[in-house]
Amino acid sequence: MRDADYIYAVACIRAKEKTLLNDADIQSMVGMKSEKEVLSYLTEKGWGDGSVGSDMETVLATEEEAQMRLLRTLGVNSEIIDVLFIQELYHNLKAAIKEVCTGLDDGMAFYDHDKYGKDQMLGIIRDKDFEKLPEYMRKIAEEALDFMLTTRDGQRLDMMIDRACLDATIESAKLTKDRFLIEYAETKVLMADIKIAVRAADTRRPLSVIEEALAPVGKLDTKKLAVAAATNRDSVYEFLERVGYHDAVEALKDSFSSFEKWCDDYVMGTLMNQKTNIQSSGPIVAFFLAKQNEIRTARIIMTAKANGFGEDVISERVRKMYG
Repeated sequence: MRDADYIYAVACIRAKEKTLLNDADIQSMVGMKSEKEVLSYLTEKGWGDGSVGSDMETVLATEEEAQMRLLRTLGVNSEIIDVLFIQELYHNLKAAIKEVCTGLDDGMAFYDHDKYGKDQMLGIIRDKDFEKLPEYMRKIAEEALDFMLTTRDGQRLDMMIDRACLDATIESAKLTKDRFLIEYAETKVLMADIKIAVRAADTRRPLSVIEEALAPVGKLDTKKLAVAAATNRDSVYEFLERVGYHDAVEALKDSFSSFEKWCDDYVMGTLMNQKTNIQSSGPIVAFFLAKQNEIRTARIIMTAKANGFGEDVISERVRKMYG
């Protein structure tokens, strides 16, 4: 996109930002009595397609589709869109390989995707037609399929594809030469590396396996993180404290769900800087990510309401808003 295109697109996003939920909206939703009441509140704010009696998943799916249409309408470069959805693409690859190799649907839901949804991805894997995949996925797809056919080791398959996804996230972001997107990608990979390290420490993974799972990222010395993870969880905490992630450690000590919330809130904090930007993809990407955060938070609240969780429990899990 040219600077003039960005200025026009950002002006459209500024108008859209006024429709975003804010923290007060979220607290109001937390205080509501039922999933139905929350859904009605969101519908009144324009969520969904206006159909009477739509359920939670229908309304949230409609909202997600609307955001995708907006990105395309604004003319956002396909390379930028690819970075935003790369995790879903690798998830579909993983799910397809497992289903093809085992003949069973193991419960991994496929993400909708214009080119690489469930049917398309299953067809590519069954036919070994790797040329139909993006170039950066072809090698790992072939290697992962051969590995799974030989070993049936689903956990190791997860590690292989997850690592490839992390590497591709950073490399794809760098190709866009978009500074904000590169910063976002590196932050996401850093969060993923911390999660991998903690889980590896808990399951006593050997150093060689941990090093293979962690993706290099400029924000963190992954070699030292791997050594810490190969020792125990306390060593991971000590390493993170030394490199400035005290809040992450406190969240991890509370629970893994608290850490997931901390990750989302940390990313949201980085998005706030884009509110004054007018000549790059930053505000557009930030709005899209903020909307995804809204949808994720709405799902958390409604699911919790449907399962009878109290307000205190829900409040601990809701995310900060961009609006």
